Parts: sequence; structure tokens; C-alpha cells
Amino acid sequence: MKIQAAFFDIDGTIARNSLMVSHFLQLIQMGIIDNKVWVQELRDNYELYEKRLDHYDNYLLELAKILRREIQDIDVDFNKHIAKLVVKKYGENVYKYTRERIKFHKDHDHKIFFISGSPDFLVEEMANFYNIKYYKGTTFFKEDNAFTGIVDPMWDSDSKEKAIQGYLNKFDIDLNNSYAYGDTTGDLSMFRMVGYPIAINPTKELLEVIQKDAELLDKLLIIVERKNVIYKLRGTIDFE
Repeated sequence: MKIQAAFFDIDGTIARNSLMVSHFLQLIQMGIIDNKVWVQELRDNYELYEKRLDHYDNYLLELAKILRREIQDIDVDFNKHIAKLVVKKYGENVYKYTRERIKFHKDHDHKIFFISGSPDFLVEEMANFYNIKYYKGTTFFKEDNAFTGIVDPMWDSDSKEKAIQGYLNKFDIDLNNSYAYGDTTGDLSMFRMVGYPIAINPTKELLEVIQKDAELLDKLLIIVERKNVIYKLRGTIDFE
């Protein structure tokens, strides 16, 4: 008998903020990364995003590049300890809607997968926090208990499709009766593969693609969660 599955992105879909950003700021707060890295290399990108003069993804990609460089000086085991601290601190700072959907899928014995662009060491801790057995994140390669600075990303649509294909080789999943949750264009492949795609507070870039894809638009549910209100939208919507 085929099983139903639910594929969840994490940052911006489950978590209200980026785990990778929280981890990076924790490293600065603990003095492991020099604060001048933030001041000289990242603050301007962040302020452009805060003023809505640039995309959040540009800030995030720059932060990811710097993290790959800086993490090479951090012991793998100590970094795992920091990852645990970050998830313990922020693991419950999630959207009400996706928290309830995780519970829904557990209650119905669906197989749940976390597939996220965040570093694998953070995705692992988040999966443990929510008692999820199957997960994939951006692989940060290690050698002799040290990070190499080399990564295998999981934030793009093609990588997430490959991750799901890998799970299809292991499990008899009924994709037509399965669910996918995401918020950016990196989640498009997940949306297109399943029968029940759900976009959580989608980015403008994602909406622009969706509006041109009649088949996806027809089956997609859009969730907008603001303050203590959850809006559910279907069909063509106006946005700027």
C-alpha cells in the first residue's frame, strides 16, 4: 500500500526566521566570529533588506558564503553544541499553521520529511526537536573533525527534487496524495511533484512563477499568517 508523505521546507515555512542566520549571530555573540565580519561584510546587505531596498535572498546568500569561510575554524563537535543551543532557543518560534500541520500529519501516520537549505547540522537538530526521522539540509563537508568550507547546497529547486527522488527510491510514496510546504522558488519542484502544494507566506518571486503556471496555480493553497490571523487563498491573486 502506498504511503502519504509531507515534505516541509524549514526557514520561512516552519521557522519564522532563518536557522542559519540565528546560528551565525550566535557565533558572533559568543565571540567565535569577530563582530567586524558583521559590520564590514554583512550589515549593509541586511539594512538594504530591512528597508525593502533589496531581496532577503541576497542577504542570505552572502551570509552563507561568509559562514562557509568562517566555519572552517570551528571544531565540528563544538559547532554541534552551538546548533543545539540555537534550536533550543528558536525551535518553537514557528508559524502556528505549520506547527498544526506537522501535528496533523503525525496524527494521520503520514511520513514526514524536512528538506531545507539550512546547514545539515541545524536541520538535524530541528528534526530531532520535532521528532522527525527523515531530513536533508545543505551538507557542510568535514575532514578530521573540521569543516572544509565545501558545501552541497539544498536551497535550490533541483536539489530538493533530487532529495525527493532519493526518498522515492526508498519508500512507496503516493505523490498525488502527498503534501509539500514551502515559501520560495527553491520549493517549486516539491510543489509540482505533489498533489497538495501549500505556499506559506510566499515570496514575490515565487508568486510570479506560480501565476504563469496554470496547473500549479489550480492546485496550490496559499497561506498568509500575520499576527494571530491565518488567511487561506486560492486562485489568481493581486500583488505588487
